[in-house]
Amino acid sequence: MSNATLVLLITAAILAQVAVFGLFGWLRQRAQLRVLERRGEGGAGGAVRMVGKPEQDQGLDPAPVAQAPAWPGHREFVVQRRVIEDGNGAVCSFYLSPADGQPLPTYRPGQYLTFKLEVPDPTGGPPKTLVRCYSLSDRPRTDCYRVSIKRVPPPPGRPDLPAGVVSNHFHDQLKEGSRVWARAPSGHFFLTQDSVLPVVLIGGGIGITPLLSILNTMSDRADPREVWLFYGVRNGAERIMSEHLKTLSEGQPGFHLHCCYAVPDPDDLLGRDYQQQGYVDLALLQRTLDFRRHEFYVCGPPAMMESLVPALAAQGVPAADIHYESFGPASLNTRAVHVSTTRANTSVVRFSRSGKTVSWDGAAASLLDLAEGQGIVVDSGCRAGSCGTCQTRIESGAVTYSQAPDADLKPGHCLLCISTPTTDLTLTL
Repeated sequence: MSNATLVLLITAAILAQVAVFGLFGWLRQRAQLRVLERRGEGGAGGAVRMVGKPEQDQGLDPAPVAQAPAWPGHREFVVQRRVIEDGNGAVCSFYLSPADGQPLPTYRPGQYLTFKLEVPDPTGGPPKTLVRCYSLSDRPRTDCYRVSIKRVPPPPGRPDLPAGVVSNHFHDQLKEGSRVWARAPSGHFFLTQDSVLPVVLIGGGIGITPLLSILNTMSDRADPREVWLFYGVRNGAERIMSEHLKTLSEGQPGFHLHCCYAVPDPDDLLGRDYQQQGYVDLALLQRTLDFRRHEFYVCGPPAMMESLVPALAAQGVPAADIHYESFGPASLNTRAVHVSTTRANTSVVRFSRSGKTVSWDGAAASLLDLAEGQGIVVDSGCRAGSCGTCQTRIESGAVTYSQAPDADLKPGHCLLCISTPTTDLTLTL
């Protein structure tokens, strides 16, 4: 065999090996691509890859990429688990699975569920149908939702007054296997997911629950934005999900946790359990943040909202970068953060049942605020146009809405919480 022939055979063998390895690599790449496409991690859809597993999952399967549509009206849920979340035993998380076993729709982290419950009358009368809204406190899933509800006691110093009817009903009556009815997730307080701005979450007390939904979603999706959480409570016994927050703060360099205790217990240690004694206020934010542009998400009791939200605006934070929701929504004094744009409208509003007539000058944020200012008792829930509790019949006149209503409206009715008059108006109140 000549040298030329030998070289030719060796070259042919090498080329054959290269072809075999190339074909093997191509087939392997195609197989991987098919797996990624099935998982939603690549391809033209551009789906966000889900990484990590928050502590709240506790063995549940990750949500698939395909999402179910929202449902009309109310849907039945089964309480799968109850978990006490704080040292006082005042906050309980309820894990709710759909009774029909069908997938749940996704939602925007920060939104809430609107519940309709039949609650026994303590006086022995027929059960009352009550509507309440509770924030979803975990990332979106298709197999279960979670709400974390604080038991509301009687007002301080007034043991003669009733405790929160629905929150106590959840705590005392709803066990594993109990059933509840809820509308699809809704609400206008939620994470702006296509933003690139760093995120500042500010929660007071149980107002942290929608912020947990935001935080867990960002963690699960490996969102690259930097996040600060300022969390204010009275002491360590009121703090919820402490271990989960500690794990996130230690494991994610982009997450900064600042806990503020108003009245620390003797066992609460500064630097270990909390970083600041006092309240979450503008001075703390100024010391901690560089006040380049951020997106602020604020949720807490009315006193915190009425001081902090206007303070951020006065600091020069653009209105579009301040998102806020009072907790619970029904207690928000919106007049404290409302800037009227309708003062030129001097309509007359008549409340036919109470016999009261008042001029509308735009000082109130809504017709609900106007009615309450006149001492008219109005059943209300979300104050965001979702639950439909404040729905009231219009006898004459017309209204306009500050946002599109989520609740189903009866003909000739309006939602007082998000409406203002456009003409003289008569309401059945």
